[in-house]
Amino acid sequence: MSTRHFTHDAENLVLDSLESLTLTNPTLRFDKINKAIFLADHNPAVDVTLIAGGGAGHEPAHSGYVGEGLLIAAISGSIFASPNVSQIVNTIARVGGKAGTILVIMNYTGDIFHFHLAAEKARANYGVKVEIIVVGDDVSVGREKSGKVGRRGLAGTVLVNKILGAMNKKPAVSFEELTSMGRLVASNLVTVGASLGHVHIPGREIANGFSDPKSEQLELGMGIHNESGSRILSPQPDLHSLIEMMLDQLLSMNDPDRAFVDMQDAEEIVLLVNNLGGVSVLELGAITKGVVVALKLRNITISRVLSGTFMTSLDGPGFSITLLKATSEIVEYIDAPTSAVGWCGPSFAPSVWENQSSRQVSVLNEPKALEVTIESGFKLDVSAFKSKVSQACKNVIAAEPRITHSDTIVGDGDCGTTLARGAEAVLAFLDSKDVNPDALITLLHLANIIEDNMDGTSGAIYSIFFAGLASSLRILSSSLHTLHSETWGHAAKAALSQLQLATPARKGDRTLMDALEPFIESFASGEGLEKAVAKAKSGVEATKGMKAAFGRAVYVEETAWAIVPDPGAEGVLCLLEGLAQGL
Repeated sequence: MSTRHFTHDAENLVLDSLESLTLTNPTLRFDKINKAIFLADHNPAVDVTLIAGGGAGHEPAHSGYVGEGLLIAAISGSIFASPNVSQIVNTIARVGGKAGTILVIMNYTGDIFHFHLAAEKARANYGVKVEIIVVGDDVSVGREKSGKVGRRGLAGTVLVNKILGAMNKKPAVSFEELTSMGRLVASNLVTVGASLGHVHIPGREIANGFSDPKSEQLELGMGIHNESGSRILSPQPDLHSLIEMMLDQLLSMNDPDRAFVDMQDAEEIVLLVNNLGGVSVLELGAITKGVVVALKLRNITISRVLSGTFMTSLDGPGFSITLLKATSEIVEYIDAPTSAVGWCGPSFAPSVWENQSSRQVSVLNEPKALEVTIESGFKLDVSAFKSKVSQACKNVIAAEPRITHSDTIVGDGDCGTTLARGAEAVLAFLDSKDVNPDALITLLHLANIIEDNMDGTSGAIYSIFFAGLASSLRILSSSLHTLHSETWGHAAKAALSQLQLATPARKGDRTLMDALEPFIESFASGEGLEKAVAKAKSGVEATKGMKAAFGRAVYVEETAWAIVPDPGAEGVLCLLEGLAQGL
């Protein structure tokens, strides 16, 4: 938790750290533009591509786990920030293929939105199989506080990666089997952390409240991005007492807020004691022994003990305990060898080094690893399409002052301007470009325009939905040949399902879903556009007085919720009313 560093150039720090992996493992390549590390010898047509990613600052996760028997690739963002959509799509394009790609991510909002949008774009552009496994293993923040957002992803994610990587080496293992195993493992993980203080990010000013190294406090359940935990313990308890508190949170089935996995009937249990970055090897050894002894006193038998630096929070002065409810098959995957430098120190024959010519790949200008075949065969009436979409955009622009006013009351005041900026960009596209008559190509253009011009959560949500529409049309084009309202209804329903994988928000949470869900439900059932828009309008009106479950509206005074409807839902309604007017 020192504020002193050898370098304060955070951006080059991440790049240099990534490139260093190729200096210690000759089987790796470094894509500097996309901040990606990948395994050179991988056949994506035959073998499933396993990719993990997230912000930097958690090394060796995730880039240190690229290697034979573990990850095929890892994508890094800046320190404590998710990689962007382009990085993810380009990496899927470079190393993914016919056998399918599995993305393993931790449950954080930026990762969720960016990886889901990237997955949709990869499906729509390349027609490949992409699945996402979201790991949320934290137990310190219980169900009541975490709500629909769910548990944070912590060190247990590393075990998901290791198990899937080893399983992926089995002959004839299927994409579906790997996906199922990943979700099974993720659902049987529990982790809790403890730290003596917060961390300082190189190159940034010291934040208010930065922990004093001399403080006698300890934070139980602190996250890996300096997030608050569940309890501040002062004075700092002795190690034995601290371990008992942590095991209580991991194991107690009497706490309905934190009883996530019952270990009593486990066939095997794997223990992982993880250094958050600033604990000495000497002290971590004592902590590990203390945890094992405490578990034995609880009559819990551990099949495997893993202790070391697996997922850090820079130089965080703390540790975490992870328990995995496992089977004998899963333990075999834990034991399997890997060349990943973050898991163990690999050694290679001299010939491997001699055959290594360049460890950094050339700049990736265009994805070339996958064949881009994006025509769907669904033809648009271009004139009618322009008329409808233009009117929808004009509606949003005209409503910007009203939406902005609403958002200043219940949000941060930028919803109206963000929507208007996206609408203006789409209008500019319609005015200056020849709209492609193929519906899939045009929807992909719109998704890219929205992604480039709308910041924040709303931009990600709209982009995911439009990419989902495109992906759905690609699938439907294999059996249907005419683009009519029923086709749009099917595609919209499927796109909504993909969006719901990226966000836990639903109708009744005071979000844009209160307008979007009833509209799609009505339109997909064949009730017609006019009735569907009326359902959306009723959904918007219902948000007045509704308790907010997501976004900054959660933090405003409850009286504000009764004054105006949800601004995001208002924006969706304006779009839909414009589409109807443009008929």
